[in-house]
Amino acid sequence: MNAHVSPAGQDVSSSEGVAADELRQFIERIERLEEEKAAIAGDIKEVMAELKGRGFDVKAVRTILRLRKKDHAERQEEEAILELYMQALGMVV
Repeated sequence: MNAHVSPAGQDVSSSEGVAADELRQFIERIERLEEEKAAIAGDIKEVMAELKGRGFDVKAVRTILRLRKKDHAERQEEEAILELYMQALGMVV
């Protein structure tokens, strides 16, 4: 009889080995994705530098990118709240 038998009757050493292998695979996948994410972040940084070099305002472009992720109704609501707050502070343009 195996000395490493769990109360459920399973061989603990082999189930731990399978779990360890599965965990290692997940960790390695995450590491690869993190490397890809870093490479993509570098690419984005290069594009932003090129954009700036061509005279575009990077801050404005980042704002446009953020706004484009939202749907029309969400943007309208955000703009209405912003305008209301600016009016309350006497910052009407």
